[in-house]
Amino acid sequence: MNTLTPIQKIPNYTEGHWRTGSGDGELLRDAVTAEPIFIATTESIDMEAALHYARMVGNPALRKLSFHERGRRLKALALYLAERKEQFYQLSYHTGATRADSWIDIEGGIGNLFANASLRRKFPDLPYCTDGDPIPLGKGGTFMAHHLLVPREGVAVHINAYNFPVWGMLEKCAVNWLAGMPAVVKPSPFGAYLTQAVAKAIIESGILPEGSLQILCGAPGNLLDGLTAQDVVTFTGSKQTGLQLKTHPRILSESVPFNMEADSLNALVLGKDAVPGTAEWELFIKEIRNEMTVKAGQKCTAVRRILVPEHLLEDATKALQQTLAQTIIGNPHNQKVRMGALAGQFQKERLLHNVQQLLAVSGLVYGSLDSVPVVDADAGKGAFISPLLLRNDYPFQTDVIHEVEAFGPVSTLMPYKDLDEAIALSKKGKGSLCCSIVTADKTTATEFVIGAATHHGRILVLNQECAKESTGHGSPLPQLVHGGPGRAGGGEEMGGVRGVKHYLQRVAVQGSPSMLTAITGTYQQGAAGTAATVHPFRKYFEELEIGYQLLTEKRTITAEDIDRFADLSGDHFYAHQKGTDFTGTMFHQQVAHGYFILSAAAGLFVDGSALGPVLLNYGIDELRFTKPVYPGAEIQVRFTCKEKLPQDNREEGEIPRGIVKWLVEVLDETGEHVAVGTILTMVRRLL
Repeated sequence: MNTLTPIQKIPNYTEGHWRTGSGDGELLRDAVTAEPIFIATTESIDMEAALHYARMVGNPALRKLSFHERGRRLKALALYLAERKEQFYQLSYHTGATRADSWIDIEGGIGNLFANASLRRKFPDLPYCTDGDPIPLGKGGTFMAHHLLVPREGVAVHINAYNFPVWGMLEKCAVNWLAGMPAVVKPSPFGAYLTQAVAKAIIESGILPEGSLQILCGAPGNLLDGLTAQDVVTFTGSKQTGLQLKTHPRILSESVPFNMEADSLNALVLGKDAVPGTAEWELFIKEIRNEMTVKAGQKCTAVRRILVPEHLLEDATKALQQTLAQTIIGNPHNQKVRMGALAGQFQKERLLHNVQQLLAVSGLVYGSLDSVPVVDADAGKGAFISPLLLRNDYPFQTDVIHEVEAFGPVSTLMPYKDLDEAIALSKKGKGSLCCSIVTADKTTATEFVIGAATHHGRILVLNQECAKESTGHGSPLPQLVHGGPGRAGGGEEMGGVRGVKHYLQRVAVQGSPSMLTAITGTYQQGAAGTAATVHPFRKYFEELEIGYQLLTEKRTITAEDIDRFADLSGDHFYAHQKGTDFTGTMFHQQVAHGYFILSAAAGLFVDGSALGPVLLNYGIDELRFTKPVYPGAEIQVRFTCKEKLPQDNREEGEIPRGIVKWLVEVLDETGEHVAVGTILTMVRRLL
């Protein structure tokens, strides 16, 4: 245990220094023993100075780094934290979390760093990137536009809930750091000691530029008063608190982007085909048990409403009673314990208050509000409570079960007659972070997903086929958006590239292709190229410049070429045969295979005379055949370096290399395009 005597105040980190707040602050207690352990306070901390420091020191340093450089630092940081995770686990026991609960929080948070580090490959090796496709604006090809995404010049302010002290910080910071913005993190005081320990390790590592991270472990004070239009605010917690923050005068007056992830009444639906004895039935029971007991039900994604076919209501009640009775509750240090304590007595009191509201319209079919058997702990001192399973047989006759959330190991069973009712009940939560349906029936799954999608941020379709690899109902993933409409906050975070864009400013840039090539760092079709003096395949990765261009010799396409390619490939489509009657077709004579034209083009632009820096053909991103090529046509290739993406060596001794994207324009004797594509080559680097 990491209990400190005498009790210490948790240091805050602002303006490059660790600072202890003044005043009494918030007394934090061990969730299991109720012993005082820390004091959280930010009194006397200059909030405006912290924001200014992030903008003036952290922001410029991060903005100068490319996406690839930021991503590599995230990977290094993830490895650094993973080596120190045991100290975080020890602190996490104070929160009432079991080892399994802490794994989700600690290693799940570190996993976000790894995921976003890998995401760098989706971006150019520049501090900014393009968004979407180039847009031609003139018939002559001399005027165009492209959307550009640049890092905002402010700071990301993250105000997080108490239930995931590590994940809550790292899921958000990983994204804003990759985007090029610094962060000021304001965790809930309850569990802030764990958040602070991870933040301290991040700062001590020196991997991120100074000013990238500051942490405030107590009350937010006047933090929001110093916001500007360049900042971004995110909030995780209750809807009521979120609305108070969202309507802060400064946020409204400065139009500060605000993303809210609010607790919601998430539903899990049992399909009518998932009857007792099926694999899906067992998955349903297991999923509900996990959602009620993992983190003692203190997850914003936990299942609060269980929707089952009315003829299976009794079976579901009995099965859930049996499985919940197997839950061992107590001190999370004990390896036999499967459910620890709530975050503290404050949370237990709030939970019981909300449960009483639910019990006014529902019955308690499992658990007790007054007593709970625990292992290696004092139930009177710790914030323990048993899982509470409620049942409401008339879910359309009351709104309470669809409006009041008991944030803990509490769920309510309710019946439905048909799929339309199941969809309607799922929507009565007025917006959720996630929803699940357990079914092996494709029609049921399709109708439910399409019918319910408007009210949920994520939908899991769970059955035997995906169960082995499924991450479960309550697990947000960094590759997917996390958030939901209505009560869930109306926002989204993570989501791979989508999440990064929340911290970037989009601007439409207009100009000539050559000018936009210079600005975007990506060759734009129609831009002036740099005529090749040395064949492009003779140049190493670092030696190649965007716009470096080869105009090849010409080749005449013959009917014999087309016949030989048909025989070689086995593609004897009617349009490639001489004897075809072309009346009523799109062609007026034998036409060359598109893939033959591409192959012939490769024969024109490839230099294979000797070993060189090009290691291999990596693939094709885009390819269009834009005009038929008939026998007698003459083709030529304009071959241009379009974009360069460095690659990291994964193993010692690997050949250093990068990926080069080439714009391949195949032209006929009239100068018109017959094919346009982007091919990729793996090219050796000098270093």
